[in-house]
Amino acid sequence: MPCDGDALVTLDPYTGRRDPRIVARAATVDSERNRRTLDALEATGARTVATGHGPVWRGGVAAAVGTARAAPVA
Repeated sequence: MPCDGDALVTLDPYTGRRDPRIVARAATVDSERNRRTLDALEATGARTVATGHGPVWRGGVAAAVGTARAAPVA
């Protein structure tokens, strides 16, 4: 499954919102594809998540993905 670079961020630079989420629609062509990419990220089982935007998340990828899925896409 292809992954999108900003499928998961811990700081959305467009809205200033913090915590794991899908980046704002202003910064992506396909938010739904980003949402599907979360499955691939979760499958890694990573304990630490470093995103392109925002601080490192040390709560595990499953928690990050769960938080991102629950957050509205701006």
